[in-house]
Amino acid sequence: MASKMNNCSSCLSVGSPTPTSLSLNRHSSLFFVSCTTKLTILPTCSNASAHSSSSSFSRSYTRPWYNPLSPRNFDRDPEIERQWIEADQPLASEERFTVASYNILADRNASEHRDLYTNVPSHYVKWDRRRRVICTELFGWDPDIICLQEVDKYVELSNILVKAGYTGSYKSSYQSIKERNYVNLMTSENGLQRRTGDTIDGCAMFWKADKFQLLEAENIEFKGIGLRDNVAQLSVFEMRNSDSRRILIGNIHVLYNPSRGEVKLGQIRFLLSRAQALSEKWGNAPVVLAGDFNSTPQSGIYKFLSSSELNIMFYDRRDLSGQKSCHPAQVLGYKKETVNPFILMDRLFKGWTDEEVKIATGNSQHHLVMHPLKLNSSYATIKGSARTRGFNGEPLATSYHSKFLGTVDYLWYSGNIIPTRVLDTVPIDILRKTGGLPCKRVGSDHLALVSEFAFSLTTTIATTDIVAAAENKEQENLQSENC
Repeated sequence: MASKMNNCSSCLSVGSPTPTSLSLNRHSSLFFVSCTTKLTILPTCSNASAHSSSSSFSRSYTRPWYNPLSPRNFDRDPEIERQWIEADQPLASEERFTVASYNILADRNASEHRDLYTNVPSHYVKWDRRRRVICTELFGWDPDIICLQEVDKYVELSNILVKAGYTGSYKSSYQSIKERNYVNLMTSENGLQRRTGDTIDGCAMFWKADKFQLLEAENIEFKGIGLRDNVAQLSVFEMRNSDSRRILIGNIHVLYNPSRGEVKLGQIRFLLSRAQALSEKWGNAPVVLAGDFNSTPQSGIYKFLSSSELNIMFYDRRDLSGQKSCHPAQVLGYKKETVNPFILMDRLFKGWTDEEVKIATGNSQHHLVMHPLKLNSSYATIKGSARTRGFNGEPLATSYHSKFLGTVDYLWYSGNIIPTRVLDTVPIDILRKTGGLPCKRVGSDHLALVSEFAFSLTTTIATTDIVAAAENKEQENLQSENC
């Protein structure tokens, strides 16, 4: 809160100002501060005594509002240091693994949406530099499994990662044989899963070949079930040099469009149902779901993920993701959000069409959508400081550009594993100084999330008991046969 309050000092006054009034408004996890100051400007003169009650010449007018988001007010290279936050987990086993989720900003998206990076120096946006920064980030954290979104330079990235000991998975989906053959040739060993349709970026998953063996992979093409062009990945791994430890990793980039909440919900619902089925197939393997979910911690979609159910009739599908309340000026308190009451009434009574309900829940007659996984967020589980976390424990921001400042990236996990540490995000006051991402030490307009997980000792004990019981039963059968 202190950082927000300090912004009030930016409201400059010359001459005799009227008292400054501060108003605090609660919005999401931040306090907003609005500053109102009357500015009296005096003409320039060589003698200070010229300003007096008897002065025959004086004028006053209101100075234009100070814009704290103006490029001249940014520190282009603030010190960005991300710290690991440890958790005391007495039930954590010694068998651990780290997962990173990173939307790396597709080169084409950065080029076509330059308006999002008006406050970012152009050389920070160029792919050649961002590639080096992204790889430096990843190698510094040394994750065992990497889930990337918005990958359109996969050949370059995968060549680097393969040399570092990683193996990748991929999926391509094209209509023409020529296109399919080209993609197979270029991506079969480079870990790509692309969006379908006209978009060219996709999802990629990489893992350390000496630590994990891929058992099964399932690639989801949402276009095939009428849920737009996005794709997702599900992979089951077995840890080498362990007692058959298996984990299921999911990777998704949910549709961006803030107004299509029903499609977002439908994509996530389908991913969770497939993750549950694949987990059960492999002995109820614990699940980690990584990705850019394009939904904020205050949204209905977040509630669905964290509580396993959602009644969509309590929400406007156009606001189901919460993205529309995340403009930097709103989040930082420089601009109050105003909503026309007639628009609110229209949204309240317009409701959902049967088709939208079907897309969201899978059945036009069902308003309650549910999923079978009991998910928790690793960042919400391991508490951080008030400088980086919101009221529910999630990061205050995982993405920042000229039109968005908020959290949309998550690492969800099932109950059979527990997070032991997370790489904390960047404080809002530091992010604000950059003017937007990418920056000197961050290669994307998102921040990567990295979490270390451990298998729960309760699961270890249960598994040991099952194995011991099976061995005892087999021994009893052998003894009875000998008799």
